Amino acid sequence: MLAQEAVDHSAAVARQLPYLRRYARALTGNQTSGDQYALAVLEAVVADPALLTAHGDPRVSLFAVFHSIWTTSGAPVAEAEDDLSGKAQAHLAALTPNSREALLLTTIEGFGAADVAAIMGISGDETAGLIDIAVREMEQSVRGSVLVIEDEAIIAMDITAIVEGMGHRVTATARTHREAVRMATSERPDLILADIQLADNSSGIDAVKDILGQFGDIPVIFITAFPERLLTGARPEPAFLINKPYTEEQVRSAVSQAMFFSSTDTLHR
Repeated sequence: MLAQEAVDHSAAVARQLPYLRRYARALTGNQTSGDQYALAVLEAVVADPALLTAHGDPRVSLFAVFHSIWTTSGAPVAEAEDDLSGKAQAHLAALTPNSREALLLTTIEGFGAADVAAIMGISGDETAGLIDIAVREMEQSVRGSVLVIEDEAIIAMDITAIVEGMGHRVTATARTHREAVRMATSERPDLILADIQLADNSSGIDAVKDILGQFGDIPVIFITAFPERLLTGARPEPAFLINKPYTEEQVRSAVSQAMFFSSTDTLHR
């Protein structure tokens, strides 16, 4: 029985580890630091397997362990890995404490308000208030231009409507690698939203790499049905990765944060 429980716990942790790493990466602003926190969580769970049953749902318990370690260490922002990360971290000081954590857990990781409250050790009312504050502070901070790389017309139209509804401007929508690079060259975007599997079997990942190779730091949000292709531990990993099917709240959250933390000079503050 104990051996089976150990196997079950290991399987639960293995399933959730890529998403814990995604969350840690987005929260700390640094892939190396995020992975260090994920490793600390694994070490804590190995030392005390009962931590995985503290909240009934192993996923909630795992993220709760992370937050315990995160807050105990003072919730530090890691040293920037590049200029974009440095600008992002400078902006963190303007946010209401704990609001970004609540927003990420809800919109990107898909936890309900009750689970977020359990993870962060706060009340449900506090959770709702923090999420509202985070959305308002981020959405009001900047406006910019967005390139959408998506081969499915209906999805591209939906993403465009969401982004423009937030006050941003969509410069173009691209269906292929070649179109994406050409449109980015025609007008440099402040933000890129990209699928990874495009028309004519071209790659959104390769398109983004070529665009970044030409322009340098531009924040990127990947929206994909295949998140495991990007959550591999290879460098670099995206800070913002949304699973298909997505929700409007997920897109708004990721766009707000990516715009908020961008160093692009053309953004309107």
